[in-house]
Amino acid sequence: MTQFSANLGFLWAELALPDAIHAAKAAGFDAVECHWPYDVPARLVKAALEETGLTILGLNTRRGDLEAGENGLAALPDRVAQARAAIDEALAYAGAIDARCIHVMAGYATGPEAHDTFIANLRYACDGARENGVTILIEPLNRYDAPGYFLTSTDQAQAIIAEVDAPNLALMFDCYHVQLMEGDLSHRLADLMPLIGHIQIASVPDRGAPDHGEVNYAHIFRVLSDLGYGAPLGAEYKPGGPTAQTLGWMAAARSEWVET
Repeated sequence: MTQFSANLGFLWAELALPDAIHAAKAAGFDAVECHWPYDVPARLVKAALEETGLTILGLNTRRGDLEAGENGLAALPDRVAQARAAIDEALAYAGAIDARCIHVMAGYATGPEAHDTFIANLRYACDGARENGVTILIEPLNRYDAPGYFLTSTDQAQAIIAEVDAPNLALMFDCYHVQLMEGDLSHRLADLMPLIGHIQIASVPDRGAPDHGEVNYAHIFRVLSDLGYGAPLGAEYKPGGPTAQTLGWMAAARSEWVET
């Protein structure tokens, strides 16, 4: 049976994070993940995880100055100190809640200097994460939702992972972003599977529940099964209303999985 992780940056976003963890457990999710939990004391998140028995798969580094529209710091040549402070903060928080992965956000930047800065900051993150067995993730974002973001394609991510050459650096393969930028999800998943550390799902193009739109997720789930991928898939979609009313896709996916 396929497993699913609730991304609590989008699902049950109206609840306090510990309450959202309990809601995810009650709804039948196998794990959780989040975006920026830093305003919530880690001990409260840890307690909710222990009470529910859920694993938290990952979290993001801070975006930076939100009023200035920043969306990550790791590729910004003039923000290295702040980027590394954000990485340190994420490592400490992940350690306190036993999170498995940290998504290091690149930010809005372009050019060779941004590339070199991103490489150096990723090496810093991987070195810091290695001792605790944490995986560092990088995620290409689509140019419609995040115009100007440094990392936009899986080819670019693959080249960066090869250049950093760290065993704990992996690709966050978000089907929503990859479909918008590249399409051909089945082949991209097969080709990139050795580099993938986490997979996320949402409908395309509206980023709603993964039960409509241009991606046939029943097919994608079968592809992942054939590829031997068994980790929970991150449901990172915008529910557009009460989350509980959007979860029919999960029951249907599990039913089909059992039947096949």
